[in-house]
Amino acid sequence: MMTRCAKAAMTACLAAFAAMVAFNNLVDYRANLAFVQHVLAMDDIFEGSRHLVRWRTIQSPFLWHALYGLIIAGELATAALLGRGAWALWRARRAPAAQFARAKRWTITGVLAGFVLWFLGFMVIGGEWFLMWQSPTWNGQASAFRFYMTLLAVGIFVNQGDGELEPAP
Repeated sequence: MMTRCAKAAMTACLAAFAAMVAFNNLVDYRANLAFVQHVLAMDDIFEGSRHLVRWRTIQSPFLWHALYGLIIAGELATAALLGRGAWALWRARRAPAAQFARAKRWTITGVLAGFVLWFLGFMVIGGEWFLMWQSPTWNGQASAFRFYMTLLAVGIFVNQGDGELEPAP
């Protein structure tokens, strides 16, 4: 029972984290928009690289806002899916193993959404396509790494098999 409760609690913590990230991006919109703007404009990468990949830059304020909105939507979706997952796991904590296993789908879907956002969005697209790794100021790869590795760790834990509960003494 404790393991099942831990899976629900850890999922709830991930949901709270994703919700807090989205909340901060909404209430401090301009500060975090600046991050997106500089990464997409590629204005803080190595001078030699800037000349070679200038064609990749995005200079449109409309696209900066649109892509930032997509990031926030991804954070909100991740939070909602993980919140639904935490609730499903909590409700199924006393259920037979097969029912508890079915309740995991929401958590796994939330982990996938967060992984796509922070790995694909920040590591692959931001980090490699827009060369965010070259920026001493606008490099979010270390934070993204912490986010998606935590998601993966909890996802692996939640996905572990659960046997039937021991009968109460």
